Amino acid sequence: MAERLSEAMERIRPRVDAVHAAREEALKTARTIIQRSAKTIKHLHRGQTEQADALLDELRQLLQEYYRILKPFPMIFYAPYVQVAVKEFVEAVLLRALLRGEPLPTHEELDVEPPAYLNGLCEAASELRRYILDSARKGDFERATRLVDEMEDIYDELVTFDYPDALLANLRQSVDALRAVLERTQNDLAVTATQRELIEELRLARGEEDR
Repeated sequence: MAERLSEAMERIRPRVDAVHAAREEALKTARTIIQRSAKTIKHLHRGQTEQADALLDELRQLLQEYYRILKPFPMIFYAPYVQVAVKEFVEAVLLRALLRGEPLPTHEELDVEPPAYLNGLCEAASELRRYILDSARKGDFERATRLVDEMEDIYDELVTFDYPDALLANLRQSVDALRAVLERTQNDLAVTATQRELIEELRLARGEEDR
């Protein structure tokens, strides 16, 4: 029996070694994807579209290699740290599309799992707040209104995904946070619009007095 057990263990060892190697590679690559996704979003914030696009191209290639390494090991591929990295990539891609007014790529087009896609979409929508308020401060209420409408549409869709947290990686909690961001943004936009209207009315009144 001891000999047979030893043989069984030796047949298992290569598989465990392979899983371990894949896990180490996954952890390393996940950090890289998260860092580059964050850098992409920073470029988008600064209006540096060429740099953002270049990083997104790198991320797509990195993700393809990631999948090649991990798909033989489902226990690693579906690990939370892997899917969090994928979610960050999704956020960067979708934020870029939202800011440019382009159709959002689907989860099939991005080759990502639904939980990563939905959570990435939720975070991309939250990121719109900065652009909405910046546009309003610059007087570009057309763009601000378009973006807040996009945020509201995304929230309205996401809130319908009422599934257990374990199934969609705590999406409901993220959607609740998005609702709070949406409400604050809508209120801030309304206040800014009112302030600009008052300023314009004062300017016109002063102009009439100067005549």
